[in-house]
Amino acid sequence: MFRAAFFTVHILLACIPFFAGLNSLLLWLFFLLVLVSFCIGIYDMQQTKHSIRRNFPLIGRGRWLLESLRPFVQQYLVESDVGGAPINRMFRAIVYQRAKGDLASVPFGTKLDTYRDGYEWMGHSIAALDISALDHNPRVTIGGAHCKQPYSAALFNISAMSFGSLSNNAVRALNRGAASGNFYHNTGEGGVSDFHCEHGGDLVWQIGTGYFGCRNDNGSFSPTGFAETAIRSNIKMIEIKLSQGAKPGHGGILPASKNTDLIARIRQVPVGTEVVSPSAHSAFSSPRGLLDFLQQLRDLSGGKPVGFKLCVGRESEFIAICKAMLESGIMPDFITVDGGEGGTGAAPLEYSNSVGMPLRDGLAFVVDTLEGFGVRAHIRVIASGKIITAFHAAKALALGADLCNSARGMMLALGCVQSLECNTNRCPTGITTQNPRLVRGLDVSDKGQRVARYHSETMLALLDLTSSAGLESPKQLNRTHIYRRVDQMNVRRYDQLFPLPVQGAYLTATAADPVYVHLNEADSARFSARITTGSV
Repeated sequence: MFRAAFFTVHILLACIPFFAGLNSLLLWLFFLLVLVSFCIGIYDMQQTKHSIRRNFPLIGRGRWLLESLRPFVQQYLVESDVGGAPINRMFRAIVYQRAKGDLASVPFGTKLDTYRDGYEWMGHSIAALDISALDHNPRVTIGGAHCKQPYSAALFNISAMSFGSLSNNAVRALNRGAASGNFYHNTGEGGVSDFHCEHGGDLVWQIGTGYFGCRNDNGSFSPTGFAETAIRSNIKMIEIKLSQGAKPGHGGILPASKNTDLIARIRQVPVGTEVVSPSAHSAFSSPRGLLDFLQQLRDLSGGKPVGFKLCVGRESEFIAICKAMLESGIMPDFITVDGGEGGTGAAPLEYSNSVGMPLRDGLAFVVDTLEGFGVRAHIRVIASGKIITAFHAAKALALGADLCNSARGMMLALGCVQSLECNTNRCPTGITTQNPRLVRGLDVSDKGQRVARYHSETMLALLDLTSSAGLESPKQLNRTHIYRRVDQMNVRRYDQLFPLPVQGAYLTATAADPVYVHLNEADSARFSARITTGSV
């Protein structure tokens, strides 16, 4: 029926110029448009890939047009201030305001439902302190007994984002902001580029399974290549990436469209190919092997702090690493805990939605395990996973983190509008694209200042929260300071929801302890769980 209507309408439209006379140029243009429309419709009827276009020629194309516009219509016309995903409008707005130096207060009270299950808040103190009395540049020293070059880190830093997934101007701006604000910039697993070093900001060099920037031709780890880069003065720490929150247990993905000559040279891979990092490391295959590799990197870098990043999966695997620490005497200087809610430019849906422990649970588990094995005092813990505001950071610190990283917060400070085009190379803000015409729109100087200002304002807000809690430093936050409504009849503090074990308690755990099943599965000689009975 619709096909018949299509032919009828076009025949009638084609007749209009002839009935109206042929002297008008506009009428001839109208006839040409009708002809083009007719040809498109005929093509739609003949193609076999899309049933809608085949049954509804021409007009069926509107479905794809509306789908392409949907994210923008949703964001600008439909969603509320507390709606929108993965970052809601309220949090995006506060980042923009702080990055630009605009008024960052809100009128007329909270827009959150404070009686919904899961609502969280901080307990303030009647004996609140004057914020001016607090140290406005709190820092944490990272580096254990075997570290020769400890690093003094800020409490809020730039999380791992690679050059390749980000544009050169985005990397420049982030590093410029880090240098200006005196906080570190994690390179991501894509290697150390010239853009990371252009403004002299402190770097954390992340080494992933692809060993980009320190790999042999066959993709294996190159000690020589690593040492040549690791000794650079602006590289302050080394991070071994075991897994990331957005796609734990899955290798990183760089689309072929983003793999330019420059990126291929930095990553030491063939140009124009899709670059998929292996799911697991080839330099080690056991917890003890991980620690030996970690010590190797520490030696090759001249004694700089070395740690690893993971999204917690099976609990026994992390416990196996802790057992290996006690057996070998080798400990990481830091552990970065990424939450399953972490973001990335490209990940399979199932991994983003359904794999990996969320940050709050993973962070509490890692801190508890380190405490239970008696090694917490030797290792700094870094939290990463959808940390946007000072309250997000405060919750992570209260759970036991020493400092925090943010990726999407920093991207929003760069000007990201959450267009959800990260994996298409069409990012309109020039952040997650390698298209030179789009990258050109990102001004490094302006966006670098915004990143630094967002960091500064967020740290000031964190200090404000700290002073309201009657504390002299954010480092004093603990699990007694955060409350959660678990249901309509009950409120619990974090120390009740996540009770901290006694130091060294896991070393003498019995079958009656809930953690015993994980302890019994853990084997320092392998990552896979052993299913046995007996003593720990």
